Amino acid sequence: MKLDNLAIGKSAVIVSVGGTGALRQHFLDMGLIQGVEVTMVKYAPMGDPIEIKIHDYELTLRKEDAQKIEIKEVIKKEELKNENIIFKNKNHPGYGESSYDKINNHQIYHESDLLTFALVGNQNCGKTTLFNQLTGSNQHVGNFPGVTVDRKDGVIKGYKNTLITDLPGIYSMSPYSSEEIVTRNFLLKEKPKAIINIVDATNIERNLYLTMQLLELNMPMVVALNMMDEMLGNGGTVLINELEAHLGVPVIPISAAKGEGIDELVSHVLHVAYYQEKPQFLQYFDNQALDRCINAIEHLIEDHAKKARIPLRFAASKLAENDSLLLEQLDLSQNEKEILEHIRKQLEEESSLDCSAAIASDRFHSIINICRQTVKKPHESKERLRSQKIDQFLTGKYTGIPAFIGIMGIVFFLTFNVIGSFLQGILENGVSTVTNYVDALLTQAQINVALHSLIIDGIFNGVGTVLSFLPIIVTLFFFLSILEDSGYMARVAFIMDKLLRKIGLSGRSIVPMLIGFGCTVPGVMASRTLSSRRDRQMTIILTPFMSCSAKLPIYAFFTSVFFPGKGAFVMIFLYVFGILTGIIFALILKGSLFKGEPVPFVMELPNYRMPGAKNVCQLLWEKAKDFLQRAFTVIFVATIIIWFLQTFDLRFNIVAESKESILAILAGYITPIFNPLGFGDWRISTALISGFMAKESVVSTLSILYGSTQALLMSLTTPAALSLLIFCLLYTPCIAAIAAIKRELNGKWALIVVFGQCLIAWLASFVVYHLILFVF
Repeated sequence: MKLDNLAIGKSAVIVSVGGTGALRQHFLDMGLIQGVEVTMVKYAPMGDPIEIKIHDYELTLRKEDAQKIEIKEVIKKEELKNENIIFKNKNHPGYGESSYDKINNHQIYHESDLLTFALVGNQNCGKTTLFNQLTGSNQHVGNFPGVTVDRKDGVIKGYKNTLITDLPGIYSMSPYSSEEIVTRNFLLKEKPKAIINIVDATNIERNLYLTMQLLELNMPMVVALNMMDEMLGNGGTVLINELEAHLGVPVIPISAAKGEGIDELVSHVLHVAYYQEKPQFLQYFDNQALDRCINAIEHLIEDHAKKARIPLRFAASKLAENDSLLLEQLDLSQNEKEILEHIRKQLEEESSLDCSAAIASDRFHSIINICRQTVKKPHESKERLRSQKIDQFLTGKYTGIPAFIGIMGIVFFLTFNVIGSFLQGILENGVSTVTNYVDALLTQAQINVALHSLIIDGIFNGVGTVLSFLPIIVTLFFFLSILEDSGYMARVAFIMDKLLRKIGLSGRSIVPMLIGFGCTVPGVMASRTLSSRRDRQMTIILTPFMSCSAKLPIYAFFTSVFFPGKGAFVMIFLYVFGILTGIIFALILKGSLFKGEPVPFVMELPNYRMPGAKNVCQLLWEKAKDFLQRAFTVIFVATIIIWFLQTFDLRFNIVAESKESILAILAGYITPIFNPLGFGDWRISTALISGFMAKESVVSTLSILYGSTQALLMSLTTPAALSLLIFCLLYTPCIAAIAAIKRELNGKWALIVVFGQCLIAWLASFVVYHLILFVF
């Protein structure tokens, strides 16, 4: 029997896990191992993916992946309990003291040395909250080299010679996603002075799997046992000193959300870094065949691991799992590779499990044994019960999709019609007031005309137009961060995965694309939540096909002039046409540049939680700062270029009329390109070029150049007007969006988007224009 055939509410035991490569390893690392009980929780509203319960947490995966997992009917057996263990709180040792029998009396580093730390943990374990508690506002956000994965660095409050890096949330040290590769490379290559491993106490078995792998790195480490307030509040507890003795590192109970235990955590972290106290973890496997296998691999690769500066135990475990990236780093000879393969086959013959399954199984059984001796499991938490009740509506078969549409509709309405638009109006009025004041001062001072125009028309009006997006972006990300921190975004991906998979994407792509209907810039920025580089690139490229709100003035203007009384129909047609064009283009990309399937949908569904105000504010500040940096760099330069082309003629004289400008001349050169589309007029070409700066400027430019709507009406036919609307719908996004795309991908992809969308817009307009002429 396969896992996808398991009925809702029924339980079974895993017999074997099929598949190959990184995906199968990911299944094993997530706890899908032989002999473990799994319960079917529910199906997504569209019937796929599924949600299962394993190791006391909820996990989602697609039906096609579930078909690779063999199960059998569960035979109820008496559960091993730890009732005979007395769970009595004891005083926890201070830093430098120990319950794990390790004190290094020789201090390696001193207060004047820079101490670097890595903050590592699973997703949804409170890592960002802890990072904010440790660093406050002393943070810097950048990228890891070669990838678009956020890198956050910060200084621990009160300790200026420290630098802590918040690494991406991961489930294991296997190279499955870009986040896991980034984290592993950081730990192996940059070698921080100590690791802070944050563990969710309410889901301790799941979280300790990563801890076991981190211990193999043999680096100074402290375990921050987070959410202990929830654990205790629900009747559970942890014997901290006994857990320390098992793990061989300090374990500090904390509540990152409430700021409890942070000072004690910092004291222990600094101590293990100063004294370089490494884990006293007994690194052996209960499976004797596996232990012999790992020891044999250690002897085989010892010199190679030392040369590559990779911890020996970690390297041996990964080679046993057939980790191709690490095999390449160790540079083994062909003979050594053959010996390695022989060792692995020997283990498989002795244990009846392949190496990867044997290692994962042994680790989880060790964790279960440790937890049985040190953890009193809480009763089902009120957070879990609350989440189940909320999910009955938000992910229900008949209510999930309507609820999602309703929630996103409310977010968009509040962003673009109420809060965001209100704040945007205030900012625009402020910029306008300052602009008028500076304009009056420059006029009074009789400043040179060209310099006057540069300051007012180029800088204030140009950059001011782009800055008007800031309230929209901040408001939108305010709501999105609430949805993300609360745990709802994971449910959105769960609901929409089946639909998006048909065009080569995963469910996680739906949110950036939906945001694109409001504004392409935050839509592109939101793509950073996607773990797969392939999915991220496809999502970014497709997001501009979703008609942003900045194009609404164009639609409204043309429908009122050319299609009076039919505005709603034209608007619906344009939005649907944009979506269909995006779908067609996605299918083309799926079969050409981005061949292959979307990243497998294996994801944990966390409990719903109240978002932390500090985290939300920190995110809003980061997004605002990021946008402002681009507004005064790339966008500023583009604004000056557009101003220059609009203001001067070829002899660099200030023009009296727009038709004499360099921009009008350039527009005249490209006008013949638009003749087959029905709008071969230099004034329209000029407006389209200005629309590259901001889509709203298309209407204002046309109004200035034509002088009246009657002149425009006489210049274009109705088919030509519809053709122009199609072109405005699909051609290159504004400079702010292109700058965002350049940052997320690179300059080459930004240019591909610019010219690619212009080509698609031209072809679509040509087809629509000539189809109308043919039919009518």
